[in-house]
Formats: sequence, structure tokens, C-alpha cells
Amino acid sequence: MILAAGRGERMRPLTDSLPKPLLKAGGHALIEYQLRNLARAGFIDIVINHAYLGEMIENALGNGERYGVNIQYSPEKVVLETAGGIANALPFLTNQSGNLPFLVVNADIYCEMDYASLLPTMCAMQSNTNQRLAHLVLIDNPPHHAEGDFALQGDQVQLTGDNRLTFSGIGIYQPQFLNEIKPGLPVKLAPLLRQAMQAGKVSGEYFSGQWIDVGTPERLELLDKQLRSQLE
Repeated sequence: MILAAGRGERMRPLTDSLPKPLLKAGGHALIEYQLRNLARAGFIDIVINHAYLGEMIENALGNGERYGVNIQYSPEKVVLETAGGIANALPFLTNQSGNLPFLVVNADIYCEMDYASLLPTMCAMQSNTNQRLAHLVLIDNPPHHAEGDFALQGDQVQLTGDNRLTFSGIGIYQPQFLNEIKPGLPVKLAPLLRQAMQAGKVSGEYFSGQWIDVGTPERLELLDKQLRSQLE
């Protein structure tokens, strides 16, 4: 699943007439980089949620054929926050996965992670012998989020600890982690993760490669310059 329902307030005025996932860097929309990365890793069946100017996302991406994927859309009349948006799309996700773990990524990040590296973890979570509800990819704390989010101790994500890192917006989730949320209800993801961490049911890994939260026009411009320079 690609999360694409955010309003992108910090990106205004760029997002006044265009949804944030369709903003371009290096000649391509942000969400297109995610689609291509997922396709290369073998993630073919993809659900995209949207709210603000969502019809523009559907018109731009279509059914996903030109990216080598199959796209289904989960429209939201009101923004349901992260957990609410995923829960609202569970019928699509469980139909595709057979009630197995699924990968969720943010549309508004640029990340050079090979998503195929997550497949062994997804396979391990299918047996779920350790009752994991979620697996998070954590990265070094960026300057705009220096305090980080969680601590990584071995392969366990914890609320406190010395090795604090930032959640990348890339995670694997069990359907049962979200299936008690009523469809159409706005619910934030962080409180659910904290509860699961306290129960020891969230694992994680560290990614050291390039990751950019394209959250401001300045960061978008920097990414655009970087990607264009790589093409020269």
C-alpha cells in the first residue's frame, strides 16, 4: 500500500492545485519512484489511498500497467490519518494477500531501499511464531527530526533507549494489527505502534542508504537538483 492521502500543508502553494504525491523531482512524480521501486522488488498488487485532489492521482497513474503493477484505489472522503487509512483499505489488502502481512510505504518520501530485502521478513511474519504485529524500517535522524522516534535494540523497536532513530514511513503490518479499527474512522498510527511496542510485538531494522522526507518546497528543490545532476 502507498499512503497518498495527505494534504501537504507545508508544501503550499505547490499543493494548492496538485496533490503532494504528484509533485515532481528529477522529471518524475514522487509517487512514481515508489511504484517503480515496488515493481522492481516484485510487489505487483498495490493499493493507493487518496483524499485531497485524489482524482488527479487516479488520472495520472491509471491502473498501473505502464509501471508493471496493478493499482486499486481507496478513496477517503475525509483524511483518515495513517492507521485509519490502512484500516479502510484492509478489504483490498486482505483480498490480495489472503490475510497475510503487507508492506506500507509513504508516497512523499524518496528512498533508495531495495524493497526485495523485506521479503524474508514478510515470509517470517506469515508464520508469526513470535506474534509480531509490525516491522518498521528506521533511519538516521534527519536535521528536522533530530530527537528521533523510537529506539532499536537488536531487532526490537522500543519506546525508550539510547539508539534512537526515525521511522522511515516504511513498514510491514499484520492485518490483525488494524482490523479492530472501524472503517471510515480517523486513527493515528503512532499510538497503536506504541501500544504494540510495550507488548514487545514490533520488530525493526536499520536502513543506512538514502532517504529523504520531501516535506517542504526546499527539500523538493534539493532532491530535484540531485536527481537531475545524476542524469547529466
